[in-house]
Amino acid sequence: MRIHVVDPPAYTPPYDRALCAALARAGADVTLCSAPFSYGTVAAAEGYRVDECFGSLLRGQPGSNLRAASRIAAEVPEMLRYRRRARQADVVHFQWLPLPQLGASLLPASSPLVITAHDVVPRQPRPGQIAGLRRAYARADAVVVHSEDGSARLQRELGVASDRCHVIPHGSFTHLAAIEDRAPLEPELAAVEGPVVLCFGLIRPYKGLDVAIEAWRGIEGAELWIVGMPRMDTARLKASAPANVRFVERFIEDREIPAFFERADLALLPYREIDHSGVCFTALAFATPMLLSDVGGFPEIAAAGAAELVPAGDVAALSAALQRLLADDAARQRLAQGAAAAARDLYDWDRVAALHLELYSKLIGGGGR
Repeated sequence: MRIHVVDPPAYTPPYDRALCAALARAGADVTLCSAPFSYGTVAAAEGYRVDECFGSLLRGQPGSNLRAASRIAAEVPEMLRYRRRARQADVVHFQWLPLPQLGASLLPASSPLVITAHDVVPRQPRPGQIAGLRRAYARADAVVVHSEDGSARLQRELGVASDRCHVIPHGSFTHLAAIEDRAPLEPELAAVEGPVVLCFGLIRPYKGLDVAIEAWRGIEGAELWIVGMPRMDTARLKASAPANVRFVERFIEDREIPAFFERADLALLPYREIDHSGVCFTALAFATPMLLSDVGGFPEIAAAGAAELVPAGDVAALSAALQRLLADDAARQRLAQGAAAAARDLYDWDRVAALHLELYSKLIGGGGR
């Protein structure tokens, strides 16, 4: 089976490459069609090909106005060029659409088409984006989503028919735990004594970091680390943070990730909204206990025994849960054991790949949507 996994803007290289490697281990002929990743190194291709057929027309630095303008200009020629490549595949599986407002009409028509809805509904949609996604999902033969909550939202908010929604879990990023060439923590971080609670990943408003900082007030003898590249102005966050909140505001390379998660006593994801988060599946890989908001697919992680839940946006509940878990080594150990079991059994990439291949085979065989 010839499969194209397509991520034109290279939004999620860790997910793309883990999925491609698992599909290849299962015997599929896999090509990852994407763009160069602008921020750091990516995992080596294991058993699959990488075709960087997107991104050659981009100009300017990541995040710049020139970059955004060149992306719009590149959308039509790059997607038209890819349509010809897509004829070589038995299944085309888009992970992201670069500009949904334009892209639906440019999607390949020659092969069964699958789209993964990583963000079920855009949090800050641009004009025309929701309508474009509806058209793209209507064009697809199947839409993959990572949680039952996400499937319900696709049907309710974007009108995707239930028989075209397929819940396939996100895999745990266990390849990160297997990295041998690891970078140590910076000396200032390595010198920290006492428990550490880790908020990791791109810093964005919906992630509830203001709630975490407010809940952290009064907690002593521990540090809260907020680690990741900002996608918002963090001046107010830093101004309101107690002294035992530490910010590391930069992109974190894969080889640096193990040191952060192995040092953390607890991973905190106080999101206001989400379907699922790659940070959660990174924590699972390191058996790091988690405290999550009760949004999106997070209750499914808690049901597996890998996390505790608090109501989203509830400062008092979050503060109480943080203090209780920091004081209870046995509770954190139970969550760590649950995380390890979930990574091994529920969120194993080979299981994820098998579910994808089952879907692909059904589509190729004309089994319907």
